Amino acid sequence: MGRYDLRDRIAALDPEKDHLEIYQISSGREFPWDYTRALEFALFRTYCVPSISKLLAATGEFRDRPQRRYDDTALLMAEMAAHGYDSARGREALKVVNRAHGRYAISNDDMLYVLSTFIYDPIDWLARYGWRPLHEHERLAAFHYYRAVGTRMGIRGIPDNYQSFLTFKHSYEERYFVYSATNREIGRYTVELFADWFPGFLKPAVRLGVRGMLDERMLSAFGFDPAPQWVGKLAALGLRTRARALRLFPPRRESVLGKPKRNHTYPGYPSGYQPSDLGAPPPPDDLPAEFRRSSRQGQGNIDMT
Repeated sequence: MGRYDLRDRIAALDPEKDHLEIYQISSGREFPWDYTRALEFALFRTYCVPSISKLLAATGEFRDRPQRRYDDTALLMAEMAAHGYDSARGREALKVVNRAHGRYAISNDDMLYVLSTFIYDPIDWLARYGWRPLHEHERLAAFHYYRAVGTRMGIRGIPDNYQSFLTFKHSYEERYFVYSATNREIGRYTVELFADWFPGFLKPAVRLGVRGMLDERMLSAFGFDPAPQWVGKLAALGLRTRARALRLFPPRRESVLGKPKRNHTYPGYPSGYQPSDLGAPPPPDDLPAEFRRSSRQGQGNIDMT
């Protein structure tokens, strides 16, 4: 296979009708490492919204089990992407996600915003650091893929075109990215999670590097001091150098979706695991009433069975 054969295959597909196949090729074969890093930062970005960080702080999960929360989210999303959201494993993964969200009073707009980051943050990352430019079909397929997932999550009012959803995302960040103590709390737990993936002597550099990758709006919402400018420039240089080197590599012959090399929480995954084995525990008994979903509150068309 030639280096650009998969891109040419994507160009021949329909970004709406074939969105799952395109997304699987793009995220599982062309840019798997980049998608993983970009989705990590996409989730990190959502913690800049006080209504989101306040709920996460109230559950105590990021304080007590940050690695498990990260692994559960990553694996459940990978199950849907690898097997398809309407496959047996994909539907089971969706039930786990919906059951977890259905226990809490989460606004539809917050759910809608989080969904938007899964589409556009990887696209922004790859525009800066991808080894080749994304094809237009890849961008549109990501939109159609997550729109389908969001519909199955019961999220209401998902815009029906790429640009409208991007406009919603930008407007939401302009309105709701403001500092709060819980933003800072969840942000610190997340930075420490990233640092814990490295040997002790590298942790200070990782903490500094993460801050160097954040834009001014995120830094302000988290209340983090900015890193020196050279940190961000050095990180960007490293990522762009990696991208140039990858252009010389042969295309990946098999998708890595659903086949993690290592998992901190579930060392044996995916062998012997089902999506139903994943997921957060029930809310703590002392969770404030404002975060509990009442029996009268619905959440779209979620299948909670």
